[in-house]
Amino acid sequence: MNWYLDAFKNYATFSGRARRQAFWMFFLFNFIFSAVASILDAVLGITLISPIYILAVLIPYLALAVRRLHDTGRSGWWLLIGLIPLIGTIILIVFFASEGEPQQNAHGPNPKLAPAY
Repeated sequence: MNWYLDAFKNYATFSGRARRQAFWMFFLFNFIFSAVASILDAVLGITLISPIYILAVLIPYLALAVRRLHDTGRSGWWLLIGLIPLIGTIILIVFFASEGEPQQNAHGPNPKLAPAY
């Protein structure tokens, strides 16, 4: 759950790097909460909770995705490849699942080597 909350603490930070685990844990919790919001919408017979939730997590997701791409040595503009149906999504999944660069890159130091708080 801390990974999910950390994404909201850095909700508008598009610089730096994010670990693979941080991205995928946020993705997992986001998927669970989206499913719960959709179920609540269906049970209540409204379409309100799910769209509000999606809007609430859009900026934190984009910021985390950009930082994840930075960790692999890519620019955040690579997110736009996701606009290509199917192939773009597959390419982004491969990028997000790739190991980050072990050394410092143009976007900052390796987040795995960051000191624990």
